[in-house]
Amino acid sequence: MDTIRIALVDDQLLFRQAMAVMISSEHGLSLVMQANNGSDCLLQLQSLDTLPDLALIDMEMPEMDGMQLTEELQKKYPSIKVVILSVHSRERLIARMIQAGASGYLFKNCDKEELLLAIRTIHSSGFYINPAVLKAIQSVSSPGAGAVKNATSIPVELSKREQEILQLICREQSNAEIAEQLFLSVRTVEGHRNNLLQKTGCRNTAGLVLFAVKYHLFELA
Repeated sequence: MDTIRIALVDDQLLFRQAMAVMISSEHGLSLVMQANNGSDCLLQLQSLDTLPDLALIDMEMPEMDGMQLTEELQKKYPSIKVVILSVHSRERLIARMIQAGASGYLFKNCDKEELLLAIRTIHSSGFYINPAVLKAIQSVSSPGAGAVKNATSIPVELSKREQEILQLICREQSNAEIAEQLFLSVRTVEGHRNNLLQKTGCRNTAGLVLFAVKYHLFELA
Protein backbone atom coordinates (compact mmCIF):
# COMPACT_ATOMS: atom_id res chain seq x y z
CA MET A 1 0.00 0.00 0.00
CA ASP A 2 1.31 3.46 -0.93
CA THR A 3 1.86 5.86 1.93
CA ILE A 4 -0.67 8.70 1.90
CA ARG A 5 1.08 12.04 2.35
CA ILE A 6 -1.01 14.46 4.42
CA ALA A 7 -0.92 18.20 5.08
CA LEU A 8 -2.74 19.57 8.11
CA VAL A 9 -3.94 23.19 8.09
CA ASP A 10 -5.58 24.50 11.26
CA ASP A 11 -5.00 27.57 13.41
CA GLN A 12 -5.83 25.79 16.69
CA LEU A 13 -2.50 24.50 17.96
CA LEU A 14 -3.86 21.96 20.45
CA PHE A 15 -6.22 20.43 17.85
CA ARG A 16 -3.41 20.34 15.29
CA GLN A 17 -1.03 18.65 17.72
CA ALA A 18 -3.61 16.00 18.62
CA MET A 19 -4.33 15.33 14.94
CA ALA A 20 -0.62 15.11 14.20
CA VAL A 21 -0.12 12.43 16.86
CA MET A 22 -3.05 10.41 15.58
CA ILE A 23 -2.05 10.60 11.91
CA SER A 24 1.60 9.80 12.63
CA SER A 25 0.60 6.68 14.56
CA GLU A 26 -1.39 5.20 11.66
CA HIS A 27 0.18 2.73 9.25
CA GLY A 28 0.17 4.01 5.68
CA LEU A 29 -0.21 7.69 6.62
CA SER A 30 2.54 10.29 6.73
CA LEU A 31 2.11 13.84 8.03
CA VAL A 32 4.40 15.89 5.79
CA MET A 33 3.32 19.42 6.61
CA GLN A 34 1.54 21.50 9.25
CA ALA A 35 0.32 25.06 8.71
CA ASN A 36 -1.70 27.49 10.83
CA ASN A 37 -3.61 29.15 7.98
CA GLY A 38 -4.02 29.14 4.22
CA SER A 39 -1.26 31.63 3.51
CA ASP A 40 1.20 29.62 5.60
CA CYS A 41 0.13 26.46 3.76
CA LEU A 42 0.75 27.92 0.30
CA LEU A 43 4.13 29.28 1.40
CA GLN A 44 5.26 25.89 2.74
CA LEU A 45 4.06 24.03 -0.35
CA GLN A 46 6.51 26.02 -2.45
CA SER A 47 9.44 24.46 -0.60
CA LEU A 48 8.30 20.83 -0.66
CA ASP A 49 10.00 18.43 -3.07
CA THR A 50 6.94 16.16 -3.12
CA LEU A 51 3.41 17.51 -2.69
CA PRO A 52 0.93 16.04 -0.18
CA ASP A 53 -1.71 13.70 -1.56
CA LEU A 54 -4.36 15.16 0.70
CA ALA A 55 -4.88 18.26 2.84
CA LEU A 56 -7.03 18.36 5.97
CA ILE A 57 -8.18 21.98 6.15
CA ASP A 58 -10.01 23.92 8.85
CA MET A 59 -12.88 26.05 7.61
CA GLU A 60 -12.26 29.15 9.73
CA MET A 61 -8.71 30.53 9.90
CA PRO A 62 -7.15 34.02 9.97
CA GLU A 63 -5.51 35.54 6.86
CA MET A 64 -6.84 32.86 4.49
CA ASP A 65 -9.74 30.58 5.41
CA GLY A 66 -10.66 27.11 4.20
CA MET A 67 -12.78 28.33 1.29
CA GLN A 68 -10.05 30.61 -0.04
CA LEU A 69 -7.35 27.98 0.43
CA THR A 70 -9.42 25.32 -1.34
CA GLU A 71 -9.88 27.62 -4.32
CA GLU A 72 -6.16 28.44 -4.42
CA LEU A 73 -5.17 24.78 -4.21
CA GLN A 74 -7.51 24.00 -7.10
CA LYS A 75 -5.72 26.62 -9.21
CA LYS A 76 -2.13 25.93 -8.20
CA TYR A 77 -2.03 22.35 -6.89
CA PRO A 78 -5.07 20.48 -8.29
CA SER A 79 -3.51 17.10 -7.48
CA ILE A 80 -3.93 17.75 -3.73
CA LYS A 81 -7.28 16.44 -2.55
CA VAL A 82 -9.00 18.59 0.05
CA VAL A 83 -10.93 17.46 3.12
CA ILE A 84 -12.65 20.25 5.04
CA LEU A 85 -12.78 19.98 8.83
CA SER A 86 -15.46 22.22 10.32
CA VAL A 87 -17.90 22.78 13.15
CA HIS A 88 -20.43 24.24 10.70
CA SER A 89 -23.32 22.08 9.52
CA ARG A 90 -25.10 24.47 7.14
CA GLU A 91 -26.07 22.46 4.08
CA ARG A 92 -25.45 25.24 1.58
CA LEU A 93 -21.96 25.78 2.99
CA ILE A 94 -21.17 22.07 2.69
CA ALA A 95 -22.46 21.94 -0.89
CA ARG A 96 -20.55 25.12 -1.71
CA MET A 97 -17.28 23.59 -0.47
CA ILE A 98 -17.83 20.50 -2.61
CA GLN A 99 -18.52 22.78 -5.59
CA ALA A 100 -15.32 24.70 -4.79
CA GLY A 101 -13.30 21.50 -5.10
CA ALA A 102 -13.31 19.77 -1.71
CA SER A 103 -13.35 15.97 -1.93
CA GLY A 104 -14.93 15.57 1.48
CA TYR A 105 -16.40 17.48 4.42
CA LEU A 106 -16.12 16.26 8.00
CA PHE A 107 -17.35 17.72 11.27
CA LYS A 108 -14.65 18.23 13.85
CA ASN A 109 -16.51 16.00 16.30
CA CYS A 110 -16.32 12.97 13.98
CA ASP A 111 -14.61 9.90 15.37
CA LYS A 112 -11.17 8.61 14.42
CA GLU A 113 -12.60 5.75 12.38
CA GLU A 114 -14.56 8.05 10.09
CA LEU A 115 -11.58 10.35 9.57
CA LEU A 116 -9.35 7.43 8.57
CA LEU A 117 -12.09 6.00 6.36
CA ALA A 118 -12.49 9.37 4.62
CA ILE A 119 -8.75 9.74 4.05
CA ARG A 120 -8.35 6.27 2.55
CA THR A 121 -11.56 6.44 0.51
CA ILE A 122 -10.63 9.80 -1.00
CA HIS A 123 -7.14 8.56 -1.78
CA SER A 124 -8.50 5.53 -3.65
CA SER A 125 -11.67 6.86 -5.30
CA GLY A 126 -11.41 10.65 -5.20
CA PHE A 127 -14.22 11.54 -2.81
CA TYR A 128 -15.98 10.60 0.42
CA ILE A 129 -19.66 11.18 1.13
CA ASN A 130 -21.08 10.85 4.62
CA PRO A 131 -24.76 11.45 5.51
CA ALA A 132 -24.20 15.18 6.13
CA VAL A 133 -22.64 15.70 2.71
CA LEU A 134 -25.28 13.54 1.08
CA LYS A 135 -28.05 15.63 2.64
CA ALA A 136 -26.32 18.83 1.55
CA ILE A 137 -25.97 17.59 -2.05
CA GLN A 138 -29.61 16.58 -2.14
CA SER A 139 -30.68 19.93 -0.66
CA VAL A 140 -29.23 21.84 -3.62
CA SER A 141 -30.82 19.45 -6.10
CA SER A 142 -34.38 20.06 -7.23
CA PRO A 143 -36.86 17.66 -8.87
CA GLY A 144 -37.17 20.12 -11.74
CA ALA A 145 -33.48 20.42 -12.50
CA GLY A 146 -34.29 20.55 -16.23
CA ALA A 147 -31.84 20.07 -19.08
CA VAL A 148 -28.36 18.88 -18.16
CA LYS A 149 -25.96 21.84 -18.20
CA ASN A 150 -22.35 22.39 -17.24
CA ALA A 151 -20.94 24.91 -14.77
CA THR A 152 -21.36 27.74 -17.31
CA SER A 153 -24.97 26.74 -18.16
CA ILE A 154 -24.07 25.22 -21.53
CA PRO A 155 -26.14 22.09 -22.36
CA VAL A 156 -24.23 18.84 -21.90
CA GLU A 157 -24.70 15.57 -23.75
CA LEU A 158 -23.14 12.48 -22.21
CA SER A 159 -22.58 9.31 -24.21
CA LYS A 160 -23.98 6.02 -22.95
CA ARG A 161 -20.47 4.94 -21.92
CA GLU A 162 -19.85 8.24 -20.09
CA GLN A 163 -23.12 7.85 -18.18
CA GLU A 164 -22.15 4.29 -17.29
CA ILE A 165 -18.78 5.37 -15.97
CA LEU A 166 -20.35 8.30 -14.12
CA GLN A 167 -22.64 5.84 -12.34
CA LEU A 168 -19.66 3.77 -11.21
CA ILE A 169 -17.73 6.84 -10.11
CA CYS A 170 -20.70 7.75 -7.93
CA ARG A 171 -20.45 4.30 -6.37
CA GLU A 172 -16.89 5.12 -5.22
CA GLN A 173 -15.26 2.85 -7.80
CA SER A 174 -11.62 3.56 -8.64
CA ASN A 175 -10.36 3.73 -12.23
CA ALA A 176 -8.92 0.24 -11.89
CA GLU A 177 -12.18 -1.16 -10.52
CA ILE A 178 -14.21 0.48 -13.29
CA ALA A 179 -11.79 -0.82 -15.91
CA GLU A 180 -12.10 -4.37 -14.61
CA GLN A 181 -15.89 -4.22 -14.43
CA LEU A 182 -16.33 -2.80 -17.94
CA PHE A 183 -13.47 -4.75 -19.55
CA LEU A 184 -11.63 -1.57 -20.45
CA SER A 185 -8.06 -0.40 -19.93
CA VAL A 186 -7.35 1.91 -17.01
CA ARG A 187 -6.13 4.51 -19.50
CA THR A 188 -9.46 4.39 -21.35
CA VAL A 189 -11.35 4.92 -18.10
CA GLU A 190 -9.07 7.82 -17.21
CA GLY A 191 -9.85 9.32 -20.61
CA HIS A 192 -13.59 9.04 -20.03
CA ARG A 193 -13.23 10.54 -16.54
CA ASN A 194 -11.29 13.49 -17.95
CA ASN A 195 -13.93 13.96 -20.65
CA LEU A 196 -16.62 14.03 -17.97
CA LEU A 197 -14.73 16.68 -16.03
CA GLN A 198 -14.28 18.81 -19.16
CA LYS A 199 -17.87 18.45 -20.35
CA THR A 200 -19.43 19.20 -16.97
CA GLY A 201 -16.95 21.83 -15.83
CA CYS A 202 -16.52 19.98 -12.53
CA ARG A 203 -13.24 20.38 -10.68
CA ASN A 204 -12.90 16.87 -9.35
CA THR A 205 -14.63 13.56 -8.70
CA ALA A 206 -16.71 14.96 -5.85
CA GLY A 207 -17.97 17.61 -8.24
CA LEU A 208 -19.02 14.89 -10.68
CA VAL A 209 -21.08 13.27 -7.93
CA LEU A 210 -22.71 16.62 -7.13
CA PHE A 211 -23.46 17.06 -10.85
CA ALA A 212 -24.91 13.55 -11.19
CA VAL A 213 -27.20 13.95 -8.19
CA LYS A 214 -28.30 17.45 -9.23
CA TYR A 215 -29.47 16.22 -12.63
CA HIS A 216 -30.79 12.91 -11.32
CA LEU A 217 -28.25 10.89 -13.28
CA PHE A 218 -27.59 8.95 -10.08
CA GLU A 219 -29.70 8.43 -6.99
CA LEU A 220 -27.73 8.13 -3.75
CA ALA A 221 -29.46 5.79 -1.34
